[in-house]
Amino acid sequence: MSHNTKQDIMRLVEENDVQFIRLQFTDVFGTLKNVAITARQLEKALDNKVMFDGSSIDGFVRIDESDMYLYPCLDSFTIFPWRSSNGNVARLICDVYRPDGVPFEGDCRGVLKKVLRKAAKMGYNFVVGPECEFFLFHTDEEGRPTTITHEKAGYFDVAPLDLGENARRDIVLTLEDMGFEIEASHHEVAPAQHEIDFKYSNALHTADNIMTFKFVVKSIAKRHGLYASFMPKPLSNVDGSGMHINMSLWKNGENIFYDKKGFLQISDEGYHFLAGLMKYAPEMALITNPIINSYKRLVPGYEAPIDVTWSTGNRSPLIRIPTTRGIGTRIEFRGPDAAANPYLALAVCLEAGLRGIEEKLEPAPHIEGNLYTMSREEKDAIGIKPLPRDMRESLHVFRKSEFMKEVLGEHIFKKYVNAKKEELNSYQSQVTDWEINEYLYKI
Repeated sequence: MSHNTKQDIMRLVEENDVQFIRLQFTDVFGTLKNVAITARQLEKALDNKVMFDGSSIDGFVRIDESDMYLYPCLDSFTIFPWRSSNGNVARLICDVYRPDGVPFEGDCRGVLKKVLRKAAKMGYNFVVGPECEFFLFHTDEEGRPTTITHEKAGYFDVAPLDLGENARRDIVLTLEDMGFEIEASHHEVAPAQHEIDFKYSNALHTADNIMTFKFVVKSIAKRHGLYASFMPKPLSNVDGSGMHINMSLWKNGENIFYDKKGFLQISDEGYHFLAGLMKYAPEMALITNPIINSYKRLVPGYEAPIDVTWSTGNRSPLIRIPTTRGIGTRIEFRGPDAAANPYLALAVCLEAGLRGIEEKLEPAPHIEGNLYTMSREEKDAIGIKPLPRDMRESLHVFRKSEFMKEVLGEHIFKKYVNAKKEELNSYQSQVTDWEINEYLYKI
């Protein structure tokens, strides 16, 4: 990432005919927002003087305390590689502050920065690489999204089976134009499902990149007449879309998860971090798997975890340690999905791991068998704990968690609980197609 000054950005805007700048930020629930300004207002924005109404954003503040200010991160300045009819458009990712210059406690980016400061005081740099999966569906005559696809492609298939190949290629090239280093892209297991992996970076940069990635994927898909969905489980009876998080801790330029002499060549710190993730995974689930549909993905038989376990080669547990060693040693957390707010998801993962190190926690033995073939009684007998089975159970565990309240802060914690209660109540009042098909003719 470049290190820009205000003068650098003013120069780049002038040299590249940038007419509009999007001041982007993310709400508590992971939705990208922006305030658009013209180039004439750029200097005001760079002086942190652009205000917006925080009471209009879910999870922010009441109407009687609504004034919020956007503080741009200068290093996030990017010119979109597509031109509008009125000139180029750029963006700046922003932190949210109160009028008195104090960081807003409801700013999710600020939550991650707080945990990263703790890691830095311990001497650690948290490095993260996500695996982002999504579906490409047709739109209807009015451009609205559907769940219709005509393709039948599967894992690693190519054209002509992979009908989304051209769109995926354009997405990759656009991301590279914006400074992403794309490591791989391919068709996933389910029809119309795709994955694009970009290079790991420090956690804050990665969280920013995830938000940018989702924005670009949706924008380029639309240009191909498609709709890109990051919904965890848009279709029954096929694999859902996850957002696996590969993570490692670095200290003095070295990956501290690697120890040539350790068991499986993993260091004590690596195992403590792993144990912290396992301890707090059920409490974190409402953040890493935040919507009702998330739990339709976390079911047996579809390569998604259902229990708090870890392994090396096995892909059914929650956490996997891939075989790469040395600088590539990492922990792959397979539970999260792309509905998660990446700032909050990475913050809770890091805090859980750091507490594992602080408390010198030890993980349970690793599991290499197929967990889907084990009964609940067999799992209980060897101490395997389940993840929450639905959002109601996840909310129950979350509400009792002092850990989550401490990491997120009371403001976000309360807003999140209230919003998820409303979501559950709304869902409970709906009559679904499944119920009609299952019961109408019988009763």
